[in-house]
Amino acid sequence: MRINTISAYETSAERFFEALASWDVDLLLDTRLKNTNQLAGFTKKNDLAFFVPKLLHADYVHDKLFAPAPTLFERYLHGNIGWDAYADAYRDALREREAVPQFFDRYGEYESVCLLGTATRKRRSHVEVLQKMLEESQAI
Repeated sequence: MRINTISAYETSAERFFEALASWDVDLLLDTRLKNTNQLAGFTKKNDLAFFVPKLLHADYVHDKLFAPAPTLFERYLHGNIGWDAYADAYRDALREREAVPQFFDRYGEYESVCLLGTATRKRRSHVEVLQKMLEESQAI
């Protein structure tokens, strides 16, 4: 399985969908906590649920199992904790949830998965931590 990441922010629809197409994505896995507000723009849950199958002939799934805890995300977003502490706490939460084995149980049949997160020029996203954990799990 190939695993890529993409951000819902600071991109155009053209760049977003071209990237997914270039990776031959058969699953776009939305791991965001909030994906229905106006800030999500063209990446709102209902829009992606329509466009991904139509444009990419791929599946779109929103799965909060892989989202960071709301309080943890808010602390990072507002600068109360740094990236390393955020990544460590998120990694611990995924282990507690047994999220990596559940990922492969739920999505193991896909060949090219893209994890949708919330990175910006100033902020990293939890999906890079998730991607690394998933890739390390496959290497075992």
